[in-house]
Amino acid sequence: MGFIKEQVELIKKKDPAIKKTREVFLYPSFKALLYYKVSHYLYQKKKYVLARYISEKGKRKTGIEINPGAQIGKNLFIDHGTGVVIGSTAIIGDDVVMFHGVTLGGTGKSKGKRHPTIGNNVFIGSGAKILGNITIGDNVKVGANAVVLKDVPKNSTIVGVPGVIVKRD
Repeated sequence: MGFIKEQVELIKKKDPAIKKTREVFLYPSFKALLYYKVSHYLYQKKKYVLARYISEKGKRKTGIEINPGAQIGKNLFIDHGTGVVIGSTAIIGDDVVMFHGVTLGGTGKSKGKRHPTIGNNVFIGSGAKILGNITIGDNVKVGANAVVLKDVPKNSTIVGVPGVIVKRD
């Protein structure tokens, strides 16, 4: 129950469009993360087929695809959410914000760890594609529609196709 309360408060805090607490329960991100929590638990128990079934059900209901093998920290906020894809070996830190159309995907060229690792307090704009076994450092801002194929150091802003660092603090 702690997770549900945390998500309700997080969504109310992050989305100014929420007028009533009960609206949160209609929010795709809220539902997708509930499906993820259940499927991830089953995945950890080696119930892979059931985990994948729940994950696929969540994807159909919300438009957000989170593989049950992904590792997600606290306070992930997915705004709007449609088209978000989080791959099986992705690791997401705490206090990450991402918008619709974001892909944390592989490049199809490797086995093992093949999806990105996202640090803490990262902002990922709409349509951004972060691909491969790369690391996005803490406090990074990824611009909308950026395509990121290489590591990004902490406290940076990256934009463009391919992604270019335009600011480092």
